[in-house]
Amino acid sequence: MHPFRKAVEAHDHAAIEATLAEDVVFTSPVAFKPYPGKPLTAAILRAVSEVFTDFRYVREMGSADGRDHALVFVAKVGDREISGCDFLHMNEAGEIDDLTVMVRPLSAAQALAAAMGARFEQISREASAG
Repeated sequence: MHPFRKAVEAHDHAAIEATLAEDVVFTSPVAFKPYPGKPLTAAILRAVSEVFTDFRYVREMGSADGRDHALVFVAKVGDREISGCDFLHMNEAGEIDDLTVMVRPLSAAQALAAAMGARFEQISREASAG
């Protein structure tokens, strides 16, 4: 089991953040441009943990060299069922330097965008304080 998955499943935000490289780039399923840096990515992930309910990983795949991982998940956003995948790339130190999330269906992605948009001011404050 990948350490990121283990930390997410344990709701351990410090452990999640510890898996991230300082220069991590987070590509959101609902935003046009990627978000750079560990403080902002960690704040986004904390907010997502509040938005998703009934979250669980259902499948994990990894590349032969261990640098790329895909973690398939299901959850709810409000009353919408969502499925998605966290794509992780690891740097030489074994830290996540690229995290891309994709989700479906569109109605659930729209619910996610609305819920995260409502929290983005808080996310920005947390990232700046971090």
